[in-house]
Amino acid sequence: MAKHDFCSTLYAAWHRLWAGITLGKLFWIFLGAAITSFGLYNIHRQVDITEGGVLGMMLFVNHWFGIPSSQATPILDIACYALAFRYLGARFIKISVISTLSVSGCFWLWEQRPPMLPDLSEMPLAAALLGGCFVGIGVGLIVRQGGSSGGDDALALAISKVSGWRLSKSYLVTDLTVLALSLSYIPLRQIVFSVVTVTVSSWLIDLVQKISFEKKEQATESEN
Repeated sequence: MAKHDFCSTLYAAWHRLWAGITLGKLFWIFLGAAITSFGLYNIHRQVDITEGGVLGMMLFVNHWFGIPSSQATPILDIACYALAFRYLGARFIKISVISTLSVSGCFWLWEQRPPMLPDLSEMPLAAALLGGCFVGIGVGLIVRQGGSSGGDDALALAISKVSGWRLSKSYLVTDLTVLALSLSYIPLRQIVFSVVTVTVSSWLIDLVQKISFEKKEQATESEN
């Protein structure tokens, strides 16, 4: 009898863990992770476009305070996820863990081969625009599934939830704040292209999420 109770408890816990996680949702999360990491590896890293959000803040802290990136990144991510948990709930954190691991796994896969796109170092504006498209569409697919690809996404979603701002505005505020701080050690020309890429990605993330929301809203109205 005790064994039966234990199995029932274990099954119930497993069911709660995967509640709301469908194969379709996992597919879109993985696709978004693949697109995001592809752009970061093949464009951002090759052209040396800096980032806003947690990554940019990590570089800022490392430059001025000498804190290793391996230590700064998890601290910043945990702080952002703690804030997101308060306003977005446990389900958001659960999906975000899956999406964050997917981004890391896809990034590792891309790193096993040379860059698959031409070097755009001589065309930084084109790189900024194209990189912003990859990140915007990829992260947008993840966000529409109810998760995030990292701490900066979680922070932007929490800010949007609390303030009522559009998601694109929340992303821009956090990214531009970090990029403004980065001017203390990064040339203005490089920051300008970073502003272009975060503007494009912020707009696309909001657009992808809005399209998804409108479809769900129409489906709900038709059911009623």
